Amino acid sequence: MSTPAQATRPKRATLLLLGLLFFTPLLLAFAIYYGSAWRPTGRTNHGVLIEPARSLPPSALPRIAASSGADSLAAADVLTGKWSLVFIGSGDCDEGCRDTLYYMRQTHLGLANLIPRVQRVFLVTAGCCDRDYLAREQPNLITLNANGAAGTALLAQFPAERRDSTIFVVDPRGNLMLRYDAHEDPRGLRNDLKKLLALSHIG
Repeated sequence: MSTPAQATRPKRATLLLLGLLFFTPLLLAFAIYYGSAWRPTGRTNHGVLIEPARSLPPSALPRIAASSGADSLAAADVLTGKWSLVFIGSGDCDEGCRDTLYYMRQTHLGLANLIPRVQRVFLVTAGCCDRDYLAREQPNLITLNANGAAGTALLAQFPAERRDSTIFVVDPRGNLMLRYDAHEDPRGLRNDLKKLLALSHIG
């Protein structure tokens, strides 16, 4: 006949085994994450995250009107209040520029009912501007002349490499967050924007 102490031994062994099964994966994950340089490479976003996000300075830049309109001064907070897709390039807009603006426009249109929460912005660095093309092919595009002191300060916050084929994403608080290569599948940018807009309660 077994004693009470002998009867509890199997129960303790079972509990110990269950504890090991439960805690071992956690301890292993903790050791790998904090004890090695390895990090998981999986991601859900398609663009390149700008870390840390850069707060853009308020900049009152000349707003370029369509071919029949008059130029005006844009509000200094033009890059706040909505999500902004931003392209930087020369205002005479060669074929590469037009391709990138087309990519940006089609991505915007693909947002369907979310379109009002996003604006398209073209920061012009020189050669301003092919107004007829912009009026004809890029309706509702906000075109700003950044060829001045205020524009220089603003442009300095944007990464300089491959700007001619890059679309930047600015959040409604004016923080530069992401960049996308316009040569990539536009569905990546569209899908990321939909996720951001679904999660965000601003803009």
